[in-house]
Formats: sequence, structure tokens, C-alpha cells
Amino acid sequence: MKSLRAWLYSSGLLIALVALGPLLLAASGSLHGAEDWRTANRDSAGIAPDPAAYEEAIVQVYGARAWSWRGYFAVHTWISTKEAGADHYKVHEVTGWRRYVVNSRPDVPDRHWYGARPTLYADLRGPEAAGLIPDIEAAVQSYPWQEQYEAWPGPNSNTFVAWVIRETPGLDIALPSHAIGKDYLGASLVSETPGGLGYQLSLGGYFGLLAGVREGLELNILGLSLGINPAALSIKLPGLGELGLLNPNPMADSDPAPITSADAD
Repeated sequence: MKSLRAWLYSSGLLIALVALGPLLLAASGSLHGAEDWRTANRDSAGIAPDPAAYEEAIVQVYGARAWSWRGYFAVHTWISTKEAGADHYKVHEVTGWRRYVVNSRPDVPDRHWYGARPTLYADLRGPEAAGLIPDIEAAVQSYPWQEQYEAWPGPNSNTFVAWVIRETPGLDIALPSHAIGKDYLGASLVSETPGGLGYQLSLGGYFGLLAGVREGLELNILGLSLGINPAALSIKLPGLGELGLLNPNPMADSDPAPITSADAD
């Protein structure tokens, strides 16, 4: 009986910890879940350099709170690329309404995601970015779930970004712990982490364990992750993501100064 009570007590604590982040976000009223998607802000956040003023290649990875109630639990992520000399960006992501597909098209790289301001996770420029773009586009084309989508536990938009990162040598980027779907591996059980220098075990995206130099330690319970990241001096909580002092991605700046036409003059 004592062992049963101890198990129930520990299970209750774990459930409370998993639910804490989403409940705090819901109580704060800080998300844009009630906003009409037809009028929600989709303007540039002013993070990405003006392609007309910046000649070199650029690769950036962004994320923003998911639309509606999903934003209490997760972010939506995407990748933007600009080839050297190009006057526009291409945005690579999974989007849709009722039918979700991979989209790779010219677009604004740092749009608000239906009212949610984007966060820049990685920013690579110059020859390094130019060398990555062909492999990124090849990985986009080889994504195995081109027209399959499940918001939970995957494959979804975050599964796509994690796949592209894993399939692109040199694009070692740690996605945030609340990018639900990043841990979905399909029929595979074990894979390298997107951040490189680590491995993860995943049971269909429902349960798993991840350990990496950039990601730290993550425990995945029903798609929600919690853990610690010693390298970033942070903790990870479901819904809230990674709360720490340092950026786990050394090639990223949390808010780099964008290069505009005025700067070029």
C-alpha cells in the first residue's frame, strides 16, 4: 500500500509539473489565441536583413507561438534562406488548413505567426550559409511526410524543421523543448539530436529521452518535454520552453541588428 501511495504521489507531482506551464500561460492571457486569424498580424518583425541591402547568403531558423489553444503548449517553427545576390528570401515550412503540406516559397522570413512575434533561433550568413542552402533544399524535398500531418505527436511543422536540420550537415541547431513534434521519428527509435553531438530515443513521439551537448537533457512525456540544459544554465518546462541565461545555439543572436537599405547607404 505504501508503494502504491508513493507511486500515486509521484505521478501526481509529474502531472502537475507537466500541466503547470500551459496553465500559467492560459491564466496570464498573454497569448493571441482569441485573435481572429483573418486579421491577425502577419507583418515582418524587423529581424531579418533587407535582402536588397545584404548581398551575402543567409540561413535563419525562427519559431513563434502556435495559433489558438495550441500556443499554450507549443511553438511553430520554420526555416528561411536567401542565396547570395538574391533579392528575396525563401521560407520553408509546413502549413495548411485542413490539408497540411510542405511549402517552400518566396516570403517574408520573419513574419509574425498570426499575431505571435517570432523568435530567432539561429542566424548564419556569408559563405557558411551559402554552403548550407543546397543541402537544406535537398532535405526539404526528401522530407518523408510531405502530405501527412498530425498536430500531436507528429509529424507536424516542427517534425519537418527537425528533419531538415538533421539532414543538413553543419546545420546543428537545438530546437526549443516546446517545439512539439520535433522528437517524432516515425518508425525509427533512435536518432541524432538536431543540435548534433547527442542522441535521442523516441517511441512514436509519445515518450522519449534526449541527451545532447546543445539540448541538454529532455524527458518527453506525451509530447511535452521537461529537463535541464547545463550548457545554457536553464531548465525546460512544458509550455514555457527553455528558461535560462544563455542561448544553446552559438550561431544565434537573440536580437541581431537588421541590415536595412539605409544602413547600406
